[in-house]
Amino acid sequence: MRLVATLLAAGGALHPTVSAQTQLAPFVVTPPDVVERMLRLASVGPSDVVYDLGSGDGRIVIAAARIGARGVGIDVDPMLVAEARANAAAAGVGDRVTFRIEDAMTTDLSDATVVTLYLLAASNVKLRPRLQAQLRPGARIVAHNFGMGDWEPEKVENFRDQQGAARTLFLWTIR
Repeated sequence: MRLVATLLAAGGALHPTVSAQTQLAPFVVTPPDVVERMLRLASVGPSDVVYDLGSGDGRIVIAAARIGARGVGIDVDPMLVAEARANAAAAGVGDRVTFRIEDAMTTDLSDATVVTLYLLAASNVKLRPRLQAQLRPGARIVAHNFGMGDWEPEKVENFRDQQGAARTLFLWTIR
């Protein structure tokens, strides 16, 4: 529960349908200004396919679709996937996004040009070999608040979000 308290102290909110013990990380809402900065850091544009691993309510994928990209949200929680699909329809981007009930550790990432993560550091480290094996050169990875062990990011952004919480974004590009 200390992890949950840390995430909540960082300005997040746990979704009521998800246990903190069930996935690579509990679902903690990413504030809209942080979503925007993540997509900007990855230089997301209309030619991109953005995969959000642990997509929760779909906000990152939906924001990417609003700027012309295509998006795929991956989450193991069927209730969150249903919520994300409804949110995409309400935002008018349902034709540009897909939400799948899948495990981030087994999903095929080969179509992604950008992958976004708001998972725990240990989960990011577990995903790293899959990201490096499946993503094509030039694909970008943006992680929120948690790095990937000894894999040095090419960019790190430290800032305070609109609520005043400290945030860190990490960017890697597959070579």
